[in-house]
Amino acid sequence: MSDRGLAMNVLVRPSAPGGGLAAHLALLKPRVMSLVVFTGLVGLVLAPGVMDPGMALLALVCIAIGAGASGAINMWYDADIDARMLRTCDRPIPRGRVRPGSALAMGCVLAVASVLAMAWLVNLPAAGLLAGTIAFYVFVYTIWLKRRTPQNIVIGGAAGAFPPMIGWAAATGEVDPASLALFAIIFIWTPPHFWSLALYRAEDYRHVGVPMLPVVAGKAVTRRQILIYSLLLVPVSLLPVALGVCAAIYAAGAALLGLGFLVCAVRVWRAADGDEGPARQMFGFSILYLFALFALMLGERLIAVWS
Repeated sequence: MSDRGLAMNVLVRPSAPGGGLAAHLALLKPRVMSLVVFTGLVGLVLAPGVMDPGMALLALVCIAIGAGASGAINMWYDADIDARMLRTCDRPIPRGRVRPGSALAMGCVLAVASVLAMAWLVNLPAAGLLAGTIAFYVFVYTIWLKRRTPQNIVIGGAAGAFPPMIGWAAATGEVDPASLALFAIIFIWTPPHFWSLALYRAEDYRHVGVPMLPVVAGKAVTRRQILIYSLLLVPVSLLPVALGVCAAIYAAGAALLGLGFLVCAVRVWRAADGDEGPARQMFGFSILYLFALFALMLGERLIAVWS
């Protein structure tokens, strides 16, 4: 059966039993949240000065809650298309485990609480960035861009790039070029990451009318754009070295990881129509790449502190 047929079938799948705590936690997109918190932690640790551990923990909790709130509101707004996509049809709202109104209320309460707590317990600049991140993800990406333009991922990717800046601002009370470099890495990484997913989920997106690049411009154009952004990502990933935030360990690791990323991108670019293997491999490697890149930053800084 075709992907389109399967996607139509999910409309008549029976609802799961009532969700409870597990279903509501799933609304927070915990896997996405974990990467957000990790990049926020790295921004906090790389920032100059020493932050009180308790204050640092509070800042990370606020970042986590804000990210989860964004995810819950996103699932509420996208429940209609989530129910018709193979990748998302098992989410709590389409499966009937959480009522849409409950998801929206939880998301709004957590969003407000995370920003107020950041402002009261940490500082106003970090709270302002957190509020802007939530607003950008909900209103700019989810509501405005996602269903209207194939540039949804390019512009909307800014929302996922803010967490290290928030961590940096939590530690220093300001934004500077080094934190913008961390933002730039995630911002440039996001298009090839999501477009590789969109390549092998194109029918899913076409079925629900989301204008992802493979649907609107075709897979050949998407593969070329993945390669272009991947070529840009390698020098951008070395900006922290140029700005003096990272040193030799990170530089060597980033260069090797960048080489691996480029190899994946070239394989995607050269793949024949119908060959989903390279795109699937690149999507998986892209997640490992970003985690490893920020882990290198964190590890190098911790080694410097301990020595």
